[in-house]
Amino acid sequence: MSRPNTGDRFDDDDYPAYTMGRAAEMTGTTPAFLRALGDARLIEPLRSEGGHRRYSRYQLKVASRARDLVDEGMPIEAACKIIILEDQLEEALRINEAQRADDPPAQS
Repeated sequence: MSRPNTGDRFDDDDYPAYTMGRAAEMTGTTPAFLRALGDARLIEPLRSEGGHRRYSRYQLKVASRARDLVDEGMPIEAACKIIILEDQLEEALRINEAQRADDPPAQS
């Protein structure tokens, strides 16, 4: 029996490799905290065929950022909103930079 090629998955930040228990352990949170992030739509874990939540490395980074904000005294809803706005700003800056790189400098 041949084994599937999984080499690329180890380098993929979006591959849902972690169970809820492992994700909670890695982020220093609880499963309830991760569920709350899902309820707030900050992260949406994929579901296994059995219905279990599976988290990616990127989602764990986001969860860790949320945990840091909550640890600083921020309500979880506010922490989620801040992270969403930070992501939107980062994306806007990236798009802006790409457009500047594509536009030739104005001639004087």
